Amino acid sequence: MTEAGAEAAVADESIPVDRLLRYREVMDDWDAFVEASRTPEPAGLRIRAGLVEANELEDRLERQGFGLEPVAGLPDVRTVRRQPEAISRTLEYWLGHFHLQQTVMAVPSLALGPQPGERVLDLCAAPGGKTTHLAQLMDDRGIVVAVDPKEKRLRGLMSNVFRLLHPGVLVVAADGLTLPTGPLFHRVLVDAPCSAEGNFRKQRGRLPPRKPAFDHHIRQLQEGLLRQAIRQTRPGGVVVYSTCTFAPEENEAVVARVLADSPVEVEPIELDAPHAPGLTRWHDERFPDELRHAWRLYPHHLDSGGAFVVRLRKAGGAGEPREAPGREAGAEVDERLAEEGIGDSGWSPIPPGFPGEDPGEVARRQKRIGEEIRRFGLFPHGGAPHHMIRGDRAWACTAREWPVEAWSGSAPEAPAAEGPDWRVVSMGLRAWRQSPSGHETPSSDFLSRWGRHMDPDRVVEPDRDDLLSLLRGQRLEAPGMDPGPVLLTHEGYRLGRGMVGRGGLRSEIPRAVADRLIGVLEG
Repeated sequence: MTEAGAEAAVADESIPVDRLLRYREVMDDWDAFVEASRTPEPAGLRIRAGLVEANELEDRLERQGFGLEPVAGLPDVRTVRRQPEAISRTLEYWLGHFHLQQTVMAVPSLALGPQPGERVLDLCAAPGGKTTHLAQLMDDRGIVVAVDPKEKRLRGLMSNVFRLLHPGVLVVAADGLTLPTGPLFHRVLVDAPCSAEGNFRKQRGRLPPRKPAFDHHIRQLQEGLLRQAIRQTRPGGVVVYSTCTFAPEENEAVVARVLADSPVEVEPIELDAPHAPGLTRWHDERFPDELRHAWRLYPHHLDSGGAFVVRLRKAGGAGEPREAPGREAGAEVDERLAEEGIGDSGWSPIPPGFPGEDPGEVARRQKRIGEEIRRFGLFPHGGAPHHMIRGDRAWACTAREWPVEAWSGSAPEAPAAEGPDWRVVSMGLRAWRQSPSGHETPSSDFLSRWGRHMDPDRVVEPDRDDLLSLLRGQRLEAPGMDPGPVLLTHEGYRLGRGMVGRGGLRSEIPRAVADRLIGVLEG
């Protein structure tokens, strides 16, 4: 809410709750539930750990008049209690220093508990809030395979991955139900489509009516996705099934049917946050007692929306690492699994060139990119990302392996990047682009993510007025600067790429991003 609307943050008694009366008998606190459901939902955000320190971001936003409040049990999550303007209009938002996300929606990723170096599958990934949270929890080490079938939703997913600068995400256009099997994952998240009753508060009580045909379809889809997730999980691995609805028919009932004939069991969610236990009975229907370990999250628990979350462990394997993961957690995981005789069939190194690229040209471009990295003084202590050539672009990724060759059934020397029901959309971040003359130019994303060690002579920090001029397409004089790419910064923030040429310094930050930055800087 804005400051002007602060006084309106009280329960609106006119909002009917008839749709929710069926849950009265199982609600832990009906009065609190109703009051919260009738009260405007505050915005929630997740700090992009790894790009910015939490206290630094909080200080910057508070100086701008925003009020943030930590959420018990949910690291890096904040409730926005005061907004002098929409917080999405801040420079910090557009630079990827935080992600706007319904507070309750941070729980599924935390419940899954991915570790650095693991292979993680997000089976219903768009628009990317949970995908990027998973990547953040993994410290951008390992791989998150993000799957969604719809082009429009995929664009939103990639927009969030790129804005938040996560280089370990493989985006795949596919229906989660038909995704190829073979390579197995340490952890799989199924945030299933649902009737979305948990958004009652956000929608101010305006939910579409329940229809029998939809109810039947959605439950079949949910069960199919959960079964697919279990097939994709390696022995000893973890599956989290979540929805944003209160309906037991889409939650406990779906999980109960799967538990009856699948090699998984429910285990407790090791988070310290308010919640109600899963149901073991709904009217005349009984559910397995272990479902009490599931979480039901109501609006009054986290001052957010509603959700259902259950964590399942697949039989076999040794379960979680005995100690908290360190910098080599990924290797420790694989060593532990190798000792148990569980192979890594289907996982292959990410190639230097996208399937179908000419090997000779790939080798030449990889060499030129390496030379440019050294020229700019990047990665002085090692740790450069892997680069994959695709057309005139090169993508940078921190993942070292992918399941694509196994999915396509291709030989390693002639892999494909798509099948009848799936295709690779992106792998990591857009990093370099080859000019017609053959020069390799780093992208704004690449410089924003890894420009910390850029040669100081290639870093330019114009004042506010000059920056606005650059963003509007004007050129500035750059006496004494060698031609070529530079990193543009503002108040210590890495904004993106500039270019020094015969006409001086110009901005090459993408137009859409530049327009947003202009709006932010002009206030």
